[in-house]
Amino acid sequence: MREGSLDAPVRHPLDWQNPDFYDPEQIDAELRRVFDICHGCRRCFNLCDSFPRLFDLIDESESGELDTVDSKDFKPVVDACTLCDMCFMTKCPYVPPHEFNLDFPHLMLRYRAAEAKAGKVGFFDKQLAKTDRNGRMAGRMSGLANWACKRGNGMTRPAMESVAGIDRNAELPAFHAKTMAKQAATEPPAINSAAPAHGRKAVLYATCFVNYNHPDTGLATRAVLAKNGVETEVVYPGCCGMPQLEQGDIAQVAESAKRTAAELRPWIDKGYDIVALIPSCALMLKFEWPLIVPDDENVKALSQATFDGTEYIVDIAKREGLADGLKPLDGGVTLHIACHSRAQNMGQKATEMLRLIPEADIGVIERCSGHGGSWGVKKEHFETAIKVGKPVARQAVKNGKAYVASECPLAGTHILQGMERIEADAVKVQHAPHPIEIFAKAYGIEI
Repeated sequence: MREGSLDAPVRHPLDWQNPDFYDPEQIDAELRRVFDICHGCRRCFNLCDSFPRLFDLIDESESGELDTVDSKDFKPVVDACTLCDMCFMTKCPYVPPHEFNLDFPHLMLRYRAAEAKAGKVGFFDKQLAKTDRNGRMAGRMSGLANWACKRGNGMTRPAMESVAGIDRNAELPAFHAKTMAKQAATEPPAINSAAPAHGRKAVLYATCFVNYNHPDTGLATRAVLAKNGVETEVVYPGCCGMPQLEQGDIAQVAESAKRTAAELRPWIDKGYDIVALIPSCALMLKFEWPLIVPDDENVKALSQATFDGTEYIVDIAKREGLADGLKPLDGGVTLHIACHSRAQNMGQKATEMLRLIPEADIGVIERCSGHGGSWGVKKEHFETAIKVGKPVARQAVKNGKAYVASECPLAGTHILQGMERIEADAVKVQHAPHPIEIFAKAYGIEI
């Protein structure tokens, strides 16, 4: 065994159907084993807030060691984990195949799974995670829903904070009356038969966020692919389950995985690639689902057929070449590389894609935005999320580019909020698009 992460990280399937997985004593023993290793290493001190909380907890204990820390004080450490996977993928020298067998994010997930099984997940937390239901309901009355969710609404946002625990200062995504799936069904783009990649076929997995909150990302992706000769179909069986995973509801994620994989399998068998439009969802399809339902053949096939959106564009550029027509964009782009993109272990595909634009001026930030999905909008976490993301916001202000973009739409909005707090007058952009929207603009495609 070689020391220091010289071997590629290996993840083991989650043993979530074993009753021991939820046993409090076994979980506590594993927490203490892992936390003691983390305490002796501390390489991860500058990642999410879990590690500062853990190290402060130990340092302020009677002995300065883990043996005098009460197990009930572990919960704030677990609650601060956003399951971004950056400690596992980029920092920890003790992940498998190292004999210490340390997987911090999946241990935090195990703790939350035990909490969920014991009925300790709050009612409103559960409701917030029902993204398909929420998207359908809010879409039917999008004007009213967006008014109620608007930051600065002194009537509704304090009530949402009091009742649902959503911080009144957190920017929330807007809802659309016409989903991505509906728009795709009525507005198919013309396929460029002269493009080098003509003949490719792809299913766009819309994702709940693109489908209900930001169809422009999906429409831009579809238009860019059509420009490059790719025939596309938009398919959305349901949410990937990331919101439920964050809450430890692994059984629900398993059901989502089986259902979605079964619906997408016929497309794979017909020669279609699968393109997930949001990195978190691509991560679920590629890596998390096979660890949760490792024996499902449909899930295995889906994992092998799935591309992240920017990854797919770069693959076309490398294999066949892109269609002509890209033009320079004035003002440059500050590009944030999302944690769930980094966790796919595919390199900076968004950076590679944007550098295909002539005279590209790209300032790359590869650091956590601090948002962490629904975690970052909660009252108890929002200010921490802003603090964690401050270095990203500071760099974005310093760059002073015409565009600020992130592969994660929630991260992009969060970065803009951080920029406002640092230097409100210096923030010239009101929206942080997905990089594919900027790429579409370079093609002269208006969405």
